[in-house]
Amino acid sequence: MEKKMMISEAPRTSRRIKKRKLANVCVETYKERKSREERVSPLVEKYWFQRYHLFSRYDEGIKMDEEGWYSVTPEEIAIRHAQRSGNGIVIDCFAGVGGNAIQFARMCYSVVAIDIDPQKIEFAINNAKIYGVEDYIDFIVGDFFELAPSLKGDMVFLAPPWGGPSYKSIEKFTLDSLEPRDGFTIFQVAQAITPNIIMFLPRNVDLQQVEELSWLSSPPLEVEIEENYVQHNVKGVTAYFSGAACG
Repeated sequence: MEKKMMISEAPRTSRRIKKRKLANVCVETYKERKSREERVSPLVEKYWFQRYHLFSRYDEGIKMDEEGWYSVTPEEIAIRHAQRSGNGIVIDCFAGVGGNAIQFARMCYSVVAIDIDPQKIEFAINNAKIYGVEDYIDFIVGDFFELAPSLKGDMVFLAPPWGGPSYKSIEKFTLDSLEPRDGFTIFQVAQAITPNIIMFLPRNVDLQQVEELSWLSSPPLEVEIEENYVQHNVKGVTAYFSGAACG
């Protein structure tokens, strides 16, 4: 009986060793593959796995900085924004790496894409070239608030920074958490250009505050609010004001 017990124990030990070796091989293969494709920080790793939802042509040379990974509008949502933007000149006030500007341009609109960060504008130009729409976009490195008095357009698109991925931990995101200024100030500056405004906000934004933005005008602006999904997951909320609300 002792021999039988020894024989029965051995295979189980052997199987456990094999599982450990297999696990190690899988981890090494994953790291090698990931290293081959692109080096990403732990902060943006989850967004790297969603890269084709951010840019469907990602493999053709799309460039993003760390902030761009978690702040660019998913392509499916950016297309929706473009479909609702009407005609004429669209001003993208916080263009980042160009996700929305590209989709506006693909709808054959003339786009003014503004960002205060020169590197983001450099990446946005690169990304626009990949989609073949660079000739439809005027890229400007500058502060939207300083440029606003001289801007003229038919539609203003606002996707100001949400403060990084930590916004998700807030139960109710308030407009004063937007950057670089609070949402009410940003909206008023945009409204001086045109009342036709599209504003992309976090999924947990305080909807009552969003409605209050329409009251900053007299008479109040028409407003329509929709949730935006990617693969059945809510990614954000878009508010359409004035002419944009009629799409």
